[in-house]
Amino acid sequence: MPRYMKIIVVLVGLLALGTTILTNGKQAEPFTEGSVSATRLLVGPMAVQSHGEVFIDESRESQAHGDYAGAPSRTLDAVVWYPASNAAGPYPLIVYSHGFSSNRDGGAYLAEHLASYGYVVVAANYPLTYMSAPDRPFVKDVVNQPADVSFLIDSLLAQSDEESQLLTGMIDPQRIGVTGISLGGMTSTLVAFHPTMGDSRIGASLSIAGPTAQFTARFFESPQLPFLMLSGDIDALVPHASNAAPVLDKVPGSQLVTVKGASHTGFAGPAGALRWMNNPDALGCFVVMSTIEDDVEEPWYELLGTPEQGIDYDSVNELCLVDPLPAAMNPLRQQMITAVVVRAFFDSVFATDEQERMLAAEFLSSILPSEVAEVEYAGP
Repeated sequence: MPRYMKIIVVLVGLLALGTTILTNGKQAEPFTEGSVSATRLLVGPMAVQSHGEVFIDESRESQAHGDYAGAPSRTLDAVVWYPASNAAGPYPLIVYSHGFSSNRDGGAYLAEHLASYGYVVVAANYPLTYMSAPDRPFVKDVVNQPADVSFLIDSLLAQSDEESQLLTGMIDPQRIGVTGISLGGMTSTLVAFHPTMGDSRIGASLSIAGPTAQFTARFFESPQLPFLMLSGDIDALVPHASNAAPVLDKVPGSQLVTVKGASHTGFAGPAGALRWMNNPDALGCFVVMSTIEDDVEEPWYELLGTPEQGIDYDSVNELCLVDPLPAAMNPLRQQMITAVVVRAFFDSVFATDEQERMLAAEFLSSILPSEVAEVEYAGP
């Protein structure tokens, strides 16, 4: 064999070895075999289907910013996950919202898990805050995202009501929930509670590391609905102490799940590839700070509402101030915890069987914290 061929063979072998290590190396510590947590993490009994779909809201514009001239409509490039059969339907609908400079794929692992247990889940790229938004991701457009959520709900309910649609008969309009990561968590909070941006069809809201420091107790006075905050105690982008910890005092009947050693970035699915890093928030902070520009320097809380509506104009931005970053847990382990928390919360609200709702609530409040050392629960 010529020498250059030997070199090529060696390089190919090294590349294959490197790919194998990156794919299979540093896996998450599993939940204890035979535990309730391990059982609830298993893929559900229903086969899952998904399809991409573009929803266009012609009634609202995409605002101009920077070098972007705007557009007369809002385009939501989405994916819908759902059980392959509607025999056990109709099912609850969950709208997932991505974070700033992220995309719909960040919640795919949650959507697939939920759909295998009888949920319909939709996630869309929001037109101006996703990673490939025109000009750059524009954080202030979060104020328009609650209406995007409502438009997605309108669109999917219409499909469920029509004949010969993929989702015909799939969705129960009385069981609609919202969740999201980071700015998507804030979107889920706004659409659930805001006096004018809110959607009364929302029956439960779960914020994953979403900002809440801007909201006072008055913001959450009405409506009163199930709310859970899921947060990492070393979150460098949305600090736990000022956003997650105060939730119990501000939101009537709320629940707080704290994951010790969890980063902010680690909640998003693609962060699994960052498990080799000491703390994925190093990359998360770099991405956000390089794209958000002066949007955090110029106060824009008035876009969220008024103090009378529960908006705190004096809240302070604490984005990426931690230096050095502490070591974080494996994001794959973090996402295992996230998956069982998210399903348990929505099961505790939307399961049609009362016993199933009670078991889900017990798992969330008592069993999971007893089985998984990183989890702390606080609630009513």
